Amino acid sequence: MQKVCVVSLILTCMLLYLVLWMKLFHSKTLIISTLILSTRGNNSLYKTEKPFHPAEREVNITPIPVIYKTHFKKLPVWDFDDVYLRDHQARKPTCEKSVQNTEDPKFKEAVLPDIQLWFYKGQLNITEWNRLAHFNNPFGFMEYNYNEVKRAVDLIPKPKSSILLPVPEDSKDGCIRCAVVGTGGILNNSKMGKEIDSHDYVFRVNGAVTQGYEEDVGNRTSVYIHTAYSLYSTVLTLQKYGFHSVPQDEGIKYVMIPEGQRDFEWLQGLLQGQVANGSFKDVRPLDYFNGNFNESQFYVLHPDFLRYIRNRFLPSKQMQDDYWAIYRPTNGAFALFLAIHTCDIVDAYGFITEDHHKYSNYYYEKFQKTRVVFYINHDYGLEIKTWKNLHDSGIIKLYQRL
Repeated sequence: MQKVCVVSLILTCMLLYLVLWMKLFHSKTLIISTLILSTRGNNSLYKTEKPFHPAEREVNITPIPVIYKTHFKKLPVWDFDDVYLRDHQARKPTCEKSVQNTEDPKFKEAVLPDIQLWFYKGQLNITEWNRLAHFNNPFGFMEYNYNEVKRAVDLIPKPKSSILLPVPEDSKDGCIRCAVVGTGGILNNSKMGKEIDSHDYVFRVNGAVTQGYEEDVGNRTSVYIHTAYSLYSTVLTLQKYGFHSVPQDEGIKYVMIPEGQRDFEWLQGLLQGQVANGSFKDVRPLDYFNGNFNESQFYVLHPDFLRYIRNRFLPSKQMQDDYWAIYRPTNGAFALFLAIHTCDIVDAYGFITEDHHKYSNYYYEKFQKTRVVFYINHDYGLEIKTWKNLHDSGIIKLYQRL
C-alpha cells in the first residue's frame, strides 16, 4: 500500500511539473527574430528560406514591445531581413521570351518569381505582426499599433487569383506585354502614345494625366498604382492639367502601396464607404474613384514585396545614414518591378535617365521647363543606374532619347 502511494505521489508531481512547464512555455511572447535564422552553408547572396509560421493558436502570444526608429542611427539588419512570404500559386510563364527566363546572372540571383505580392485579410496575426514590426514603413510596421493596422488589413479583400493579369486570349506565343508609364518630362513630344497603347496592358502611376497628351503617352490604363497621399494630392494639384479622378478604364485594376499609417486610415474609409480618420479626416476616399471602385479589382501590395524590392534591387547608401528611415524607392520603381513580376515583356516610358536635366520634371508641363526635383526620401541616382542596367541586360526596354 505504501509503495502504491509513493508511485501515485511521483506521478502526481510529474503531471504537475508538466502542466507548469507547458503553461510557462505558452505564456512567453514569441519574437520572430529568435525563430528565423539564415541557413549556414548557403552559397547564395540572398537568404531564400520561407518565414517560420507557428500554428494559428495564438491565445497567449502578445505583440512585441514597440521598436522605435530613433533607437537606430542606420537601418537595423535582422537575421530574417531578407526572408519573405512566398506564393505557391504564383504565375508560371509559358512565354519563351519571359523576363523570368533571362540568363542575366545578377537578376537570376536576386529575383523571386513566387514572392508574395498581395496583402489582405487573414494574413496579419500576432506572430506575423511580430515579424513585420521589426521593419520601418512601408516595409513593415515599426512604431505602429497592432490593433489599428489590423482593423484596416482585415477589410482588404483577398484577390480571387494571385495572378494580376491573364495572358490575352488572342496571344499566339503566350506572352504578356506591358508598358509602364512614368510621369517624366522625357515623354514631351516623344510621340510614344501609339506604341504605349499597343501593349497588352498599360501601367500608370500617380498623376496619370492622359487627356490632351495622348500623342505622347497614350490613353489606355490597365493598372493604376498609387499611395493614399499620391492620389489625394494629385487630384488636388493637377486639375489644371485635366486630372480629376483616378483613371476609369473598363476592367482597370487599382494597386495601392501602403506607404504608412495614413494609408491604413485611408483604407478603412475606402473599404467601409465612409470618411477617413487621422491624416485624411473628413475625406471620403470613394469620391476619388468617381463611382468606379470595385473591391474585386483592388489590390494592396504586401510589405514583404516592398522590402524585397528595396533590399535586392534598390539598396541605397542612404540606408546607412541618419535619414535611413525615410528612404524608399519611388512609386514608379514599385510599379516597374510589379510589372516585371506579373508580365513577360516590359517596356518602361517616362522614367528618369542620365540626361534628365534636358527635360521638365513632368510630361504634362509642356509649356515650361521645370527642374527635376530630387527628394531626400528617394535615391534618384540609384534608380537612373538601375533602369539603365536592366535595359542593358535585356530585362526591360527603357525609353531613352540618345
